[in-house]
Amino acid sequence: MLRKHTLATAIGVSLALGGCAANISHHNDRSGAAEHAPASAAQPERKAVVYQMFTRLFGNTNQTNQPWGSLEENGVGKFADINDAALQGIKQLGVSHVWYTGVLHHATATDYRAHGISNDDPDVIKGRAGSPYAVKDYYSVNPDLAQDPAQRMAEFKALVERTHRHGMKVLIDIVPNHIARDYRSLGKPEGVRDFGADDDTSVAYARDNNFYYVPGQAFQLPDWQDGYQPLGGEANPLVDGQFAESPAKWTGNGARAAKPGFHDWYETIKVNYGIRPDGSKDFPLLPADYANRPIEDHYAFWQGKSVPSSWLKFRDIALFWTAFGIDGFRYDMAEMVPVEFWSFMNSAIKQANPDAFLLAEVYNPKEYRNYINLGRMDYLYDKVELYDTLKGIIQDKQSTDEIAPIQAGLADIEQHMLHFLENHDEQRIASADFAGKAENALPAMVLSATISTAPTMLYFGQEVGEPGAGDAGFGQATRTTIFDYWGVPHHQRWMNNGKFDGGQLSDAERQLRDYYVTLMRFSASSPALLGQYQSLHQANKNSDGYHSKLFSFARWSEQQQLLIVNNFSQNQGSQLALTVPAALISQWQLSDGRYSVIDRLSGLKNQLIVRNGIGTINSYVAPLQSQIWQRQ
Repeated sequence: MLRKHTLATAIGVSLALGGCAANISHHNDRSGAAEHAPASAAQPERKAVVYQMFTRLFGNTNQTNQPWGSLEENGVGKFADINDAALQGIKQLGVSHVWYTGVLHHATATDYRAHGISNDDPDVIKGRAGSPYAVKDYYSVNPDLAQDPAQRMAEFKALVERTHRHGMKVLIDIVPNHIARDYRSLGKPEGVRDFGADDDTSVAYARDNNFYYVPGQAFQLPDWQDGYQPLGGEANPLVDGQFAESPAKWTGNGARAAKPGFHDWYETIKVNYGIRPDGSKDFPLLPADYANRPIEDHYAFWQGKSVPSSWLKFRDIALFWTAFGIDGFRYDMAEMVPVEFWSFMNSAIKQANPDAFLLAEVYNPKEYRNYINLGRMDYLYDKVELYDTLKGIIQDKQSTDEIAPIQAGLADIEQHMLHFLENHDEQRIASADFAGKAENALPAMVLSATISTAPTMLYFGQEVGEPGAGDAGFGQATRTTIFDYWGVPHHQRWMNNGKFDGGQLSDAERQLRDYYVTLMRFSASSPALLGQYQSLHQANKNSDGYHSKLFSFARWSEQQQLLIVNNFSQNQGSQLALTVPAALISQWQLSDGRYSVIDRLSGLKNQLIVRNGIGTINSYVAPLQSQIWQRQ
């Protein structure tokens, strides 16, 4: 969750609190790698495809898009808008898991007092709709998303069941590092105490306090910058420059001052996991050999152990939603929470649902193996290495030579590194600051979806080239807003007033979506993509026609062999003689001769010629073209 500021503050604070974050610049340093292979689940039957939906925006057909517009002016999508046609359209993309983002009840400037919900103070709300990462009630869902806010849990339950009927599983966020400044749960089960309800506020730290405090000082709002005003400057009796909180609590990114800065996560409070202010740990530590042990041993380890109150609260929240029917979670800023907590949390979830899908936002490559092996995460974002490199290649700032070392360095954990080119934190591909056109990133999309056994994630609207244009208010142009009420134009054309049939798409947008459907359905069904990988890049650098914007590799299993070529150049095609090294030809048990191959993206047929034990495919690779040659 990068929000409207850099990650630098969060990373610095994580270090101060004894977390694992460090330098997040691109590098291939493996000094933190474990000496063993991670304990992995059984081989999946197919590659997972995650579709991230920003739920508030997905079903909204309103096209007003007034900056800082209200729900009534700009509209809002509802759970009910995600109908069978919408889910069929998502399923067409090979999707196995839908991540419904922004579902939990978070702070918002919209008035729901008629439903017994207290108003939130706009002084500590980002945007008008509010940040989905400032959760106000972990046991309820966002009233914006319900046709009848009083029935919001029943309406969400119906969506979960509808999604399951279409053969897809449901993910939601859990945001363990911080909660809304004015957390107040109406939906909590009997006997559950709110965060902070039992805290000793006279001290800065106590192990079982849920928050950190600044004793003797009241919270103060930050000084606004760059002309910013809450609600865009609209007059509102609650916009008074005050928020009652005494003593002040540490801010969500760990800022310790009673008056946080404008670029701090001032709308949220940092949760205390038993990390003392000096960074030392106030809870049991996992023995190092638990990196090699099955998750059942992790669960057994924590039984009878005394752990901080916040650990128990978040475990119970996760188990509440697991019992509700949620199939997994995406964990926001997981590296700002100690890895021991994740062993405790994830082993409890897997005890309840062994198939739960657990995805974490972690940006420090030196800590990847700790969060996988000790924290028992299923998947981490592959942002800092593969995503950043692909973006750099698209922008002519980096070389395709950098791809192979990344894959080699992650070889022991590649199955855990989820790939993406868009999510709610990142710039839209089609924005001027990223690729300028959605088509310019298609080779990177093919590579992301086929280079490893790990899942691939799509962000809603990506498949029709949504550019994220327009300043919604607090949200930044180039990223579709997560803070305001808004319509998403390209996506709305596919939505076609609730038909979800692409009826309003341009020819180019329809062709783009068709390409995504072809690619992602193949990715989800290909046995080779669950098998072996070998880079062909170095072996081909001196081949005829192989220029500096190409990258090639092989994927194979007992059932299927693939040769994949990606041309990242926007203007340079290539008459290519792709070389398949003798060692790979031998492993595939191919004798000299000619073998029929077909490009799974275009349907074009060709031949793999094996002569003297070396293979060759001759083909023309157009600018921005990818080819997936499958031996028939």
